[in-house]
Amino acid sequence: MLDKYEGFSRTHGAGHLNEKNIGETVSLCGWVHRRRDHGDLTFLDIRDRYGLCQVVVDPKISKTAFDKADPIRKEFVVGISGKVVERANNAINPNLSTGRIEILAEEIKIFNEAKTTPFFIEENITADENLRMKYRYLDLRTQHMTRNMIMRHKLIKCVRDYLSDNDFLEIDTPILCKSTPEGARDYLVPSRVQKGKFFALPQSPQLFKQLLMVAGMDRYFQIAKCFRDEDLRLDRQPEFTQIDIEMSFVRQDDVMQMVEKLTGYIFDKTAGIKFDTPFLRLSYDEAMDSYGSDKPDLRFGVKITDLTENFRNSEFAVFKNAVAEGSLVKGLKMEGCANYSRSEIDGLVEMGKSFGLKGIVTVQYKPDGIKTQFSKAMSEEAVKKALEPLEAKDGDLLLIAVDKKDVILNAFGRIRCEIGKKLTLIDPKKFSILWVTDFPMFEYDDEDKRFVAKHHPFTSPFLADLKYFETGELDRVRASAYDLVLNGCEIAGGSIRIHDRGVQEKVFAALGFSKEAANDKFGFLMEAFEYGAPPHGGIAFGLDRLLMLITDSPSIRDVIPFPKTASASCLMTGAPNLVDEKQLKELAIKQITPEIIAQ
Repeated sequence: MLDKYEGFSRTHGAGHLNEKNIGETVSLCGWVHRRRDHGDLTFLDIRDRYGLCQVVVDPKISKTAFDKADPIRKEFVVGISGKVVERANNAINPNLSTGRIEILAEEIKIFNEAKTTPFFIEENITADENLRMKYRYLDLRTQHMTRNMIMRHKLIKCVRDYLSDNDFLEIDTPILCKSTPEGARDYLVPSRVQKGKFFALPQSPQLFKQLLMVAGMDRYFQIAKCFRDEDLRLDRQPEFTQIDIEMSFVRQDDVMQMVEKLTGYIFDKTAGIKFDTPFLRLSYDEAMDSYGSDKPDLRFGVKITDLTENFRNSEFAVFKNAVAEGSLVKGLKMEGCANYSRSEIDGLVEMGKSFGLKGIVTVQYKPDGIKTQFSKAMSEEAVKKALEPLEAKDGDLLLIAVDKKDVILNAFGRIRCEIGKKLTLIDPKKFSILWVTDFPMFEYDDEDKRFVAKHHPFTSPFLADLKYFETGELDRVRASAYDLVLNGCEIAGGSIRIHDRGVQEKVFAALGFSKEAANDKFGFLMEAFEYGAPPHGGIAFGLDRLLMLITDSPSIRDVIPFPKTASASCLMTGAPNLVDEKQLKELAIKQITPEIIAQ
């Protein structure tokens, strides 16, 4: 059957033709997107990666082609040869780049027939996502998915072009690595040659890129595959792609300035979006205090206001007593919402409870006075004075709560975002970018009852804060870390790294590693520091998350060619799958069933 391919050569992509091609004889190859029968004429829309083009099959032009078109249905793979002609004025399609021309078919070849597809290959696909992922090769035929794959290519090319032009070397690092603690759970790969031992798939190239700086590579980057065995969500996958970057002899500002230029280049070239530089910078404390998040969405201006001192000596005993015990009072303003109904206000209160708050006090500023639970203990004048920092006016609704710092900031941060959506304050076409800096070096893990690294254990602490290692005040240590945030999503994170063995040992000790354990897991890195390690720092972009924002996709699954489901499985191939006993025996592995694990 291979002879049906012979003697046919494609001359153009379906989306490449226009008025300049009128009069030419061309050949297209692609899929039949749509078929329309008009009695003595058949219309075929031919689709490929480059676009869509209308073909007219007229028996007066070619009876052979007309007969050949009779069995053709949607998604048949065909070749069409014919002359490009101008469409009649009443037949012009302004929504297509090829909408002013069509092809009069002279020859048709059917390369492959197609069964009826499980869902329509169309622009605004409504099929269930699991069905789309099972037939991902069909889903990728849709125009919006094709556009996403093209954008993925463009973004990666922009990164390679810009960094290569700025003296960075693209260097690949191992996929089979050593399993090391800290961070997410590793994906493990058993060794057949060294039975009982395992490789780990890299969560990031972190240690290798630092070793490349020790090796004198000076400027490195990589489009790196990374793997983390963790619970999934809309912006997280078990395998993902990083734009990984490292630089020697740099300070934090050097890395940030380079990243701002790279980011501007990427967005300009891929989406025609320009950013003003330098980007806004907020410290971690500023971001948390004002927005309740270390990745604040600044497309809208609602801020969290601190009212703790205003209620420290108030007559409202619940707040006064909580402040005395170390809690904070915070407030949010919803402009123009004073006329909310009882059920709407109750909904806000319940939302606060769902985010961990014990309750919310509401204050409605109405022309005839304020309406609030505070009135049971405070005069209207006292209430207004306590709430002055919120600058409320008639028609506004205030949400006030008291709780421990971490609880209230997290809850109000999430409520703030819900307010932005509810009041349609967020411009979906706006891109708001900023840096968040000066993160805590450590955070306390209540479950494990110990401090863990906020970013990773190779982040350099502020030198001025090294004294807190000696006093045990690890919660006061700041890190030379910086995150790049876009529209409420962290798109990149980086830091200045530790390049001194003594400092690295202090960090490992603070994290609970014995000298023996630290040397067992990371001895190769610390030994490298003893052979002359330059000061260095870097950053890593989440390429998939960045693409999700650029393409305005609801999930990173829409910008990854072959993603996994929320259960970390591939519906198309059936991975992960069971393997036979022979393979397990070669690896010296005994399979444990879920029933045994449950026991």
